[in-house]
Amino acid sequence: MHDSKDLPKVVKLKEPASIHWHGETMAIPAPLEVDAVMRRVPTGKLITIAEIRQQIAKKHKADIGCPLTCGIFVWIAANAAEEEREAGKKDITPYWRTLKSGGEVNPKFPGGLKIQKMLLLKEGHKIIQKGKKYLVYDYQKHLIKV
Repeated sequence: MHDSKDLPKVVKLKEPASIHWHGETMAIPAPLEVDAVMRRVPTGKLITIAEIRQQIAKKHKADIGCPLTCGIFVWIAANAAEEEREAGKKDITPYWRTLKSGGEVNPKFPGGLKIQKMLLLKEGHKIIQKGKKYLVYDYQKHLIKV
């Protein structure tokens, strides 16, 4: 997570990407930037990867935040946090407060759906099942302001 390579950076999008993403510039964050956004989500509040992308774009004055790297770095931050917890660290990134779009619980997080659901329920959120997906009920009411 600490190896940022040449990130962050802003790239200019060419067609058809600029048409698809509705923008001319895309911010590609460093892993620690995504982790920092996730760390700021307080107890009882939530964020989605879409809101993380918006914050990254705003920070770098770009039209959009990269969906691929933001998603990957959310997963990396979640796994790093769980490793820290296992090592006995108390102040970890509260990754369970980060949802997929539409308020969906992320089955790819450490411990799968079971752990994220348990941690969200512990913080007072209600989880509902819709088909094969699990969603936080009324998640929009708990989103942090972007």
